[in-house]
Amino acid sequence: MSGRQGGGPVGIVMLVHTALHRAEQVARHWARAGCPVVIHVDRIVPRARFDAFRHSLADLDHVTFSQRHRCEWGSWGLVAASQDASDMMLDRFPDVRHVYLASGSCLPLRPVRELQDYLNRHPRTDFIESATTQDVPWTVDGLNHERFTLFFPFSWRRQRRLFDAFVEVQRSLRVRRRMPSGLVPHLGSQWWCLTRQTLSAILQDPNRARHDRFFRQVWIPDEAYFQTLARKYSTQIESRSLTLSKFDYQGKPHVFYDDHMQLLRRSDCFVARKIWPHADRLYDFFLSDDGRAVSRQEPAPGKIDRLFARAVERRTRGRPGLFSQSRWPRAGRTTDASAAKYAVFQGFAELFEDFEGWLSRATGAQVHGHLYAPDRAEFAGRQAVIAGALFDSAALRDANPRAFLTNLLWNTRGERQCFQYGPRDTATACAIIAADPNAQVSVISGAWAVPLFQSNANFADIRAEAARLQGVEARMLKTWRDGRTRARVRIWTMAEFIEAPTEALQLVLEDAGPAKAPRLSEAPRLRDLAGFGQFLQNLKNQGMHPYLMGDFPADPMVPAPKDPERKPYLVRK
Repeated sequence: MSGRQGGGPVGIVMLVHTALHRAEQVARHWARAGCPVVIHVDRIVPRARFDAFRHSLADLDHVTFSQRHRCEWGSWGLVAASQDASDMMLDRFPDVRHVYLASGSCLPLRPVRELQDYLNRHPRTDFIESATTQDVPWTVDGLNHERFTLFFPFSWRRQRRLFDAFVEVQRSLRVRRRMPSGLVPHLGSQWWCLTRQTLSAILQDPNRARHDRFFRQVWIPDEAYFQTLARKYSTQIESRSLTLSKFDYQGKPHVFYDDHMQLLRRSDCFVARKIWPHADRLYDFFLSDDGRAVSRQEPAPGKIDRLFARAVERRTRGRPGLFSQSRWPRAGRTTDASAAKYAVFQGFAELFEDFEGWLSRATGAQVHGHLYAPDRAEFAGRQAVIAGALFDSAALRDANPRAFLTNLLWNTRGERQCFQYGPRDTATACAIIAADPNAQVSVISGAWAVPLFQSNANFADIRAEAARLQGVEARMLKTWRDGRTRARVRIWTMAEFIEAPTEALQLVLEDAGPAKAPRLSEAPRLRDLAGFGQFLQNLKNQGMHPYLMGDFPADPMVPAPKDPERKPYLVRK
């Protein structure tokens, strides 16, 4: 047999329940390398399929089949299957030094001779993950210490309500089973590689019947039986598995596909599970030793832990501003709803002429009009369709205003987005923007009155509309100023802004442009406000009190142009 120098071959115990054609391939691979193989096939596999599978391996002398058990997840059947198959291995193959437990979905990643040489260098070492219940960090929605102290007669998968109810009853009654004398509960991966001495001591223990009776009532005993008993009999334990087995945040095993080939090679592990049955490239590559360089690297699953951590992060939190119908965001499990920072301007387009064009020229950002206007979304340049096939339809936008903004920012990521907003727009967008830390909001309160001032409507209609808009903006300001608002908000009254517009516009450039905004070189043109103060006074005279503009006098507060500064000159004598 190959790989027998310096020690006996490694025996392989395979637990098979599905994808029998792949299990046959792997069994042949082990057998060709000189490894005895004992296969347990789950009793749920129909007899005809089992007989065909057994017949397909009848030509291999070192492949045998053990007594069949029903192996439901978390049940004693998995332990019983491992016991019977291991008993057969030790009885029929006396020269086996190590026994390696694998599943039918496991795939050897390195030539078998490398595994054999590695075990020959560690002839007395048991490789089994075995940690005390206090030190187990990986249990997900499960039980650690209680799995040993309570009874578990019901199936967690098929009888979940009975399972949970019985656990609660036992807790209320303070049921507490005692561990068999001399045993300390340990947990770990079910995929182990034990020496003949340790495995035979476990299986031939005089108290095995008592141990088995106890562990039959332990929850998920395949993660506890051998892990606990190995601590009693082993003289040298490496608390790790030689099998690469990764689990997600829900405790479900990661499945490896063809595009994981380089990832699996980097791990330097001897065996990996769980392999997709249709991963033809993985099976073709790893089950062929042709041209494979011999490696003496230690198995290092930690090399790829960072990638798995990133995968878990991506799955649970997603990417900022990217969602799908299959994983809609949940509170506490998502990142920001938008993909990038953006700027919102309230009142600027009403106070300045061509504010959008000026801001676009000054910052290089994409500047939209009122995206939440009543009749349509005013995209930059008044396009009907923008990146990502977003239409300007108000009905489609208002069906889900949050998704509209999220999609716009995701589809245009890489370019700063700015848009106008005001009390005439869709009101629900205010709370959406306020809750977004990527939003930078600049508000000139009361500026909505400028279009009314310049309109040619009846004054009674103007008064009614002014009262409505002021009420809407008052509620918006309450939202902007709320302590739970995550957006960055700056608010000026119209009177405050007009007193020092240059300083305010410089801040606007910093919000809408790059990190280091240029100094203001061109200011937008202020709309003609001659008579605006009297307009506000007329509203007061009609019983409407316009207070959001600030202290605006009856005479217009238009900054007087400054005399040009005289240049210094030198006087020669």
